[in-house]
Amino acid sequence: MDPVGSVDAEHPADSEHPADSEHPADADESPGTRSNSGAGHERPRPAGSLWKELPVLLVIAIALAILLKTFLVQAFFIPSGSMENTLQVGDRVMVNKVVYHLRDIKRGDIVVFNGLDSFTPEVTIAEPTNPVAKALAWFGGLVGFAPPSEKDFIKRVIGVPGDRVACCDAKGRLTVNGVALDEPYLYPGNNPSDQPFDITVPAGRLWVMGDHRAASSDSRAHLGDPGGGTVPQDKVIGRAFVVIWPLGHWSWLSNPSTFDQPGLAAASAAPAGLPAGLPTLLSSPLALGFAGAVPLVAVRRRWLRRRQRSTPGSDRAG
Repeated sequence: MDPVGSVDAEHPADSEHPADSEHPADADESPGTRSNSGAGHERPRPAGSLWKELPVLLVIAIALAILLKTFLVQAFFIPSGSMENTLQVGDRVMVNKVVYHLRDIKRGDIVVFNGLDSFTPEVTIAEPTNPVAKALAWFGGLVGFAPPSEKDFIKRVIGVPGDRVACCDAKGRLTVNGVALDEPYLYPGNNPSDQPFDITVPAGRLWVMGDHRAASSDSRAHLGDPGGGTVPQDKVIGRAFVVIWPLGHWSWLSNPSTFDQPGLAAASAAPAGLPAGLPTLLSSPLALGFAGAVPLVAVRRRWLRRRQRSTPGSDRAG
């Protein structure tokens, strides 16, 4: 007799399922066990996933640019020579739009302001007529890189509310509250002013002048207008603090030391019991933003904790 045949006769089940006898461990694995064993291995991402995510990245980048332009910083193009040689025609400067929510405007600051209804345009800007050019200009304005606007001006603050600004003293210098200014930023060969004036800056307004005095249509050119040539403080967009383009002109725009003379300062009163500048700080968009961000962060943290608890395997992790 064939011994192999006798074995088959005694154990017919073994002959019907040879795979089970050779790999008994495999038979014990359930589909769920096999899926759990591979849970630690990430599936390879499709090769085209980056291209699918690119539109999302672009949308996020544009949204951040709009937020930055609206609330924090914005680039401005210099269209005229009224601030030479501090700023050249074609320069692009970054303007801090938050700073004046944290502190008052200071003498010597270079500010960008909206001169609509108070200043006459210094340059004429041709509006685009081509639909594509219009769309590009609109988009550039949205993200803060638009062409220059006729209504936006950039000047240096000489007098703040309450200051008496006059020109000129016996040596031909500007004076603020009787203190003469040494103006190293003036365009070479320019006088502080060829036009005499003597004005006290009204509350809520500023006296501004260009560094290229012979080519600047500034507060002096509007002495007969309402406000006596001064600019409303609430029309100030922000403080220019750096030249970013072209690279060869890169420089910080700091205040000259002449504006630090002790005799210039006039103390501004804060409400009793509060440090100077605190009321402005508490009412600033930055402070309000922090106030709104705190509860949002708390809600997000709670959501993440709940998500972690509901994730399979999170209980075993502890």
